[in-house]
Amino acid sequence: MQANDADERHYRFIYQSVMQLQQALQSFGTSILLAHCEALETLEIIQQHYYIHTIFSHEETGNAISFARDRAVAKFCKTHHIAWKEYPTNGVIRRLKSRTDWNKKWLTTMEQPQVVVDVSQLQPVFVSKEIKDALFSKPLPEGVTSANANFQPGGFLFAEKYLHSFLYDRKASYMKAISKPLESRKACSRLSPYLTYGNLSMRQVYQAALKAKQVTGDKRNINFFISRLVWHCHFIQKFESECSMEFYNLNSSFNAIRNDVDEAKLLAWQQGNTGIPLVDACMRCLQQTGYLNFRMRSMLVSFATHHLWLPWQAIAPHLAKLFLDYEPGIHYPQIQMQAGTTGVNTIRMYNPIKQGQDHDAKGIFIKQWLPQLAKVPEAMIHEPWKMSLLEQQLLDFQLGVDYPLPIIAVEEAARFARNELWRVKNSKQTKQLNSAILKKHTQRKSEKEEMLRLPGEDFA
Repeated sequence: MQANDADERHYRFIYQSVMQLQQALQSFGTSILLAHCEALETLEIIQQHYYIHTIFSHEETGNAISFARDRAVAKFCKTHHIAWKEYPTNGVIRRLKSRTDWNKKWLTTMEQPQVVVDVSQLQPVFVSKEIKDALFSKPLPEGVTSANANFQPGGFLFAEKYLHSFLYDRKASYMKAISKPLESRKACSRLSPYLTYGNLSMRQVYQAALKAKQVTGDKRNINFFISRLVWHCHFIQKFESECSMEFYNLNSSFNAIRNDVDEAKLLAWQQGNTGIPLVDACMRCLQQTGYLNFRMRSMLVSFATHHLWLPWQAIAPHLAKLFLDYEPGIHYPQIQMQAGTTGVNTIRMYNPIKQGQDHDAKGIFIKQWLPQLAKVPEAMIHEPWKMSLLEQQLLDFQLGVDYPLPIIAVEEAARFARNELWRVKNSKQTKQLNSAILKKHTQRKSEKEEMLRLPGEDFA
């Protein structure tokens, strides 16, 4: 909870999910014991009172902290002769040797029957007050246990509602609105946090999508959605196979550039005070709701790593804290791809002014999250710094006071970044390293094409 990529919004969602399970179990006369301490400490306390035969969990593609925890638990299990049964999730394959036919294996997993749990057959264990007190020695933070209407609520019932409303209603404008920062909030599935925290499985979502396609006949939007489900797992598989991406450039030839952190620029970006309206509106929106569509997330990363020339390692933890659906397996491969450090992907540089003009032409989204720009006319909303002093006076608005002036010149900064990144990308060293990266993380062209043709870049 104290890690630099963790936020109470994540634990609030988990807490709400557990509480919804608690409510569902009441009719079966049982409940879940919620522990608030480290995993190893929890197991040691239980081991003092019970004989643990088997521990059941899912295989987590987590960060370095969760990996260290798992190693400690594995050592504990070996010491006490405890079996640890881990189940694969979402079609991600642990210790994968080759990406050949990965998409076929994923599809086979998604098409397997769902497992239905007969809760009435649960055999609960009585837990004494002594053990409960030991496992819950201190209360959870109020921010975790208190509801916040600005964020999506956790729980399997809410997950099912979001899934149904998307597949049978909201998906009608999915392809049209997926890149729009305002419209996408309703048009996109909004299922990502429910997948991240296990309120839904990928298999449930995939099979529900196939059924909805038959019922609604909307092949175009649903096939587009299913292709995003494949990409979702594709990136987690990348991280599962090379978790060092949390800290290091995938292509080490980029180690020689962009290593210094301009703290003033980083702080302005984090606080939504860069003077670039779409950038600042997106950051304010994330701060208050935890959600932003894929294109705007990419634009935030692009602006920070290219225009502000900040190393991606400096911005990754901040975005992880803000994303309600923070999934390490997607987070780090995607950030590196947008920062241009994979070497194998084309360099993506989003012009935040053009993105605003294209996807928030009237500035409705911008003005919602930056009310200080409410008086700025549509023609100037994406570049308010071009307003004359007279125009500012007539609007009772002053740049540098009511809203900051840009901290960089967008075109000039982009030109510098583009030249530097392409210089490294085109180097002999980068190309030599790319062959190993491609072999490990990508599929042959024919398989990529097949993956995109499944009956199932932007994520769900």
